[in-house]
Amino acid sequence: MYIPPAFREDELSALHEAIRAARLCNFVTATDEGPVATPLPLFLDPTEGPYGTLYGHLARANPQWKLAAIGETMALFMGPDAYITPSWYATKHETGKVVPTWNYVAVHAYGPAEFFEDDERLLDVVTRLTRLHEEPRADPWAVGDAPEDFIRAQLRGIVGLRMPITRLEGKRKMSQNRNAADRAGVASGLAASDRTSDRTAATLIPVTA
Repeated sequence: MYIPPAFREDELSALHEAIRAARLCNFVTATDEGPVATPLPLFLDPTEGPYGTLYGHLARANPQWKLAAIGETMALFMGPDAYITPSWYATKHETGKVVPTWNYVAVHAYGPAEFFEDDERLLDVVTRLTRLHEEPRADPWAVGDAPEDFIRAQLRGIVGLRMPITRLEGKRKMSQNRNAADRAGVASGLAASDRTSDRTAATLIPVTA
């Protein structure tokens, strides 16, 4: 990922926060048959390894886990993003020398992919992933709410994924390269948008010097 210095994010806690907030990633492997990608919800265990470890599962019928990966695998997490119109820039009225752009947050995690089929490990991954997304709900569903034999049968249809992270790349492009007046205009414009993602991006614009 091309990352100009102004947009580089190196703080591990911020990278982990972006991974958790994104929730769904694109899991990508390079193979002899070409690149293969699967959208996957993964969870991060920050206590495993220097950069943490990602866990999830794929459908057993998905051929990706059977294709030998060439080099490292990637997990691509996208955060808030928004189109930025030049009309929001104070500079537009001063010089007219402005063009559209796109603001976004992205984290690329790299590491080896380890697939496993052990029932107990699969149950642990499914349970932890379910708990992560159900706990905020007023009436959370738990894996234990379903019959045990049903869950065991469902586990036979998936394959577990463990991806120890060997390196992380983070990019936070939120108008840091614009002057204070332009950033204020972008934040105000995004905050007034009908799109939820735009309003979220507005809160990430650094409006102070």
